[in-house]
Amino acid sequence: MNRALTLDDLILAGIALAAGLLVAFSSRTLLRWLAKHAKRTKWSGDDVIVDALRTVVPWAAIAAGAAGAGAALPLTRTVQHHTNQCLQVLLIFVVTLSAARVIAGLVQSVTQSRSGVAGSATIFVNITRVLVMAIGFLVVLQTLGISIAPMLTALGVGGLAVALALQDTLANLFAGIHILASKTVQPGDYIRLNTGEEGYVVDINWRQTTVRQLSNNLVVVPNGELAKSNMTNYTRPEQQLTILVQVGVSYDSDLDHVERVTTEVIAETMTEVTGAIPDHEPAIRFHTFGDSRIGFTVILGVGEFSDQYRIKHEFIKRLHRRYREEGIRIPAPTRTVALQQGSVVIPHQRNGEDVSSGTTAS
Repeated sequence: MNRALTLDDLILAGIALAAGLLVAFSSRTLLRWLAKHAKRTKWSGDDVIVDALRTVVPWAAIAAGAAGAGAALPLTRTVQHHTNQCLQVLLIFVVTLSAARVIAGLVQSVTQSRSGVAGSATIFVNITRVLVMAIGFLVVLQTLGISIAPMLTALGVGGLAVALALQDTLANLFAGIHILASKTVQPGDYIRLNTGEEGYVVDINWRQTTVRQLSNNLVVVPNGELAKSNMTNYTRPEQQLTILVQVGVSYDSDLDHVERVTTEVIAETMTEVTGAIPDHEPAIRFHTFGDSRIGFTVILGVGEFSDQYRIKHEFIKRLHRRYREEGIRIPAPTRTVALQQGSVVIPHQRNGEDVSSGTTAS
């Protein structure tokens, strides 16, 4: 347009801009009210969606008001075009950020609601967020009139060089995806590697797996190394497990009496100690005639790996106390040494002279 700016144009532009601001304020208030109701539902996905809409809708209303104001003003075609492009880029940028937040939040919500998928595995969330941001960036370029076909071709050729330069990084990335997809390890599992590291899996991200030891230290293991190592998972297929406690009693003990007393102590421990399995069936197996004792194994059931230390502690204390009350003896290891018969020379000292006497030891 080449006409001069009038007061009516300013009034119409102001009305359009004010209307956009009013709609933005009203929608934000309404969405805040919806967010309070969404928190009452069991599904966390609606919280993520409403939170994203609280960002997108107000900015869309403001952009629409600004576009209406620009249309009401007598701007040249070039200025109008650039103004609309700027508003479109702004709106695409806001929508992309919100979409990345929504999709990443939904992915995290799904993983948290399923026991077979990593609840806190950030690798899926990060990959989803990067893909959405990349798509939004390509849409922005297309909106600005920049052809993305040559860029995609260049990325395809350059991707080969990047793949060669980042072999270790890509190996860790795909190893992490394979670990999560195969469901062999998930955050919360207690694992032990053949190299000696053990602890609870805290997180599996695009490069590494973080393991928290019982001492509360963090061990960082690259995903590629984790995928190649021999590993014992103490949480799968079941979190409950059995532990073995070795015990021995003297040869003069009544084994039926020992078994009955030990069974009572097992039942008491399983019922009263936190982390034990109350319905665990007591199991005692005699297995060895030792040098000074008859050895047997007590099998206890625990809820999860770290509970075994507390349960062993309580069981041994209670068993020792009960054995003392029942007169059941736990002998200390003894060893009989036989001396070969022969002559031993024992030196004596008398009147400043050394005198050796011969004695016979048997």
